Amino acid sequence: MSATDEPTIEIDPLEDGIRVLRLNRPALRNALTDCMVDAFAQAIDRLSSDDACRVIVVTGAGKGFCAGFDLSLAQSAPGQAEGGEVSAWTARQERYAQIVTRLRAARQPVIAAVNGAASGAGFGLALAADVRIAARSARFNAAFVRIGLSSCDIGVSWLLPRCVGTTRAFEIMLTGRFVDADEAERIGLVSSVVEDDALLARALDTARMIAANSAFGVWMTKRGMWANLETPSLQAAIELENRTQILARGTGDMAAAVRDFMAGRQR
Repeated sequence: MSATDEPTIEIDPLEDGIRVLRLNRPALRNALTDCMVDAFAQAIDRLSSDDACRVIVVTGAGKGFCAGFDLSLAQSAPGQAEGGEVSAWTARQERYAQIVTRLRAARQPVIAAVNGAASGAGFGLALAADVRIAARSARFNAAFVRIGLSSCDIGVSWLLPRCVGTTRAFEIMLTGRFVDADEAERIGLVSSVVEDDALLARALDTARMIAANSAFGVWMTKRGMWANLETPSLQAAIELENRTQILARGTGDMAAAVRDFMAGRQR
């Protein structure tokens, strides 16, 4: 198989319950093509419906996480002859944005192990993860504004302010500048920074801690957190929490977990 024939999306079942979803176009820093986006969406759907998968780790092959949209494709969009230029670009825009909503909708928590640059759509992809861990070489930018477009793209305008606040989000999005790993950790864009060769190990450590909890409880934590980021009031958030706790109690996971906890305390 030649390098050009290799799959652009790979799924590695590294250990029980943990799957690594790897963007695999390292020569171009994993820049996204239309086919690559489709393959990514299909991979997320496949993992989301896999009961054996408890945590998804997203990373990039080589020295980059994701350089964003492959600009060599910027002159035309697929299907342009059928519906005209605006229709074709609207379809492509929605096609790329779906990777963000698919990651959010996945039952499993998603950890972005960010190696190298996460630019443009790659930035949006990292933001769509539930947890972000950065290699020392990681850097982030909203590149869209630097190529004549808006930085409000594939969810960045909603996700970034919820990570770093509106003032920092505006500055990052309006300038298009790069945020390095140390700054990303300081402003809350990532949870931690590690040396490049320790990145996957740290992501797997976090994934194991998540996978040690009940599958239903983890799913409801992810779903409840995202839902309450959009809820209009504290009372509405508490109403959702109350019902989720009662629902979770009925699964039987709590009784088993309490027994294990008490047994551990007595040892």
